[in-house]
Amino acid sequence: MYIRKPLCRFRYCRKEDMSVLIDIENIPINILRTKRKTLSIELKDDGLIVRPPKRMSNKEIQAFILSKKNWIEKHQKIIEERRELLEQYPPYTGDELKDLANKAKEIIPVKVKHYAEIVGVSYGRITIRRQKNRWGSCSSKGNLNFNCLLMELPDEIIDSVVVHELCHRKHMNHSKTFYAEVESAFPEYKKCRKWLKENGYVYLSRLP
Repeated sequence: MYIRKPLCRFRYCRKEDMSVLIDIENIPINILRTKRKTLSIELKDDGLIVRPPKRMSNKEIQAFILSKKNWIEKHQKIIEERRELLEQYPPYTGDELKDLANKAKEIIPVKVKHYAEIVGVSYGRITIRRQKNRWGSCSSKGNLNFNCLLMELPDEIIDSVVVHELCHRKHMNHSKTFYAEVESAFPEYKKCRKWLKENGYVYLSRLP
């Protein structure tokens, strides 16, 4: 879906601090005025989200969106291609998810134990979950959560997620120091992270 016309059709809500909808061809734009000092945009499956400062004028908002036209076009095309791809894959069934969870309970703990020795950390409870927006997590107490859908991914991708979460036992953030720790333990991390970013959505979107 491409933007062929300038922004000229605006529909504004009269109440302050309410969403403002703008039509760009078939792309809805939701403007959320906030207390922030800068303006940001985010393109999602259901449209474009624009977050401007409360006092920014509509003219300034329009100019900013127009300045991001190429970015919007590029990422809207990516979203449409992904949507078409996802239509080819049916949702996971309950039995499939159960099998994946059981498999993960056998495989993940072995990998965690192996890489915990390499990273040099201890850990607490390991839990297998079904999650639509993350592959793993690590609590401040050292408890680890992993997505059962990891069992659908290449083995090295699973390893990269395990190492990522274990390194949070040393750094509970995503600083340069944290990523240096991850790459020290797993040199192929950047390549795996790129693969997951480009392909992981196909699996996550199949969760019912």
